[in-house]
Amino acid sequence: MMPETGKSEPPLFSISLIKLALMSICTAGLYELYWFYRSWKAIKAREASGIRPFWRACFAFFFCYQCFAKIRAQGESAGVEGKLPAGVLAVGWIAATMTWKLPDPYWWISSLAFCFLLPAQAYANRINAATMGHKPDARLDVWEWVVAMGGGLFIALALIGTFAPAP
Repeated sequence: MMPETGKSEPPLFSISLIKLALMSICTAGLYELYWFYRSWKAIKAREASGIRPFWRACFAFFFCYQCFAKIRAQGESAGVEGKLPAGVLAVGWIAATMTWKLPDPYWWISSLAFCFLLPAQAYANRINAATMGHKPDARLDVWEWVVAMGGGLFIALALIGTFAPAP
C-alpha cells in the first residue's frame, strides 16, 4: 500500500545504514541511544501504547531485545522476507557496548557496537519500503554535519593518541 497524499510517517524509524554508521562513530556511540529513542517513538506511535521512548532509550541495555523483537514482529506482519535475529543482535550490542571498560587499545571494540543495529535498521527500511514505498533518510542536516565533522576529528585524534608511539 502506498502513502496517501500529504506527509505520512513510516511505521519504523527510517535512516540509511551509512548515516547510522557515520553518526554512531562520530558521536562515540551516543547516536545509538538516539536510534533506540526514535525506534521506540515510532513503535509507540504505531501501537498507540503508553511506553516512554526516552526511558527505553536511556535503559537500552534492558529494552534492546524488545525493540528488535517489535521490529521483527512488524516485519512478519508486513510480509517482509527474512527473520531478524533479535536475541543475537541484543546480546551482541550489549557485549560490544560493554567493551568500553577494556584497557587500551581493546576498548575501541565498543565503537563497533552500531554494527548490531545495522541488520535491525536494514530490516526496518525494508518494512518501510514494503508498507509505504518509503526510502531511508540519507541526508545530513547542518547540525549532523557539525557533529560528524567535530566528532570525526575527535575520533581521529583519539585513534592517533591510542596507537601513535610514545615519544
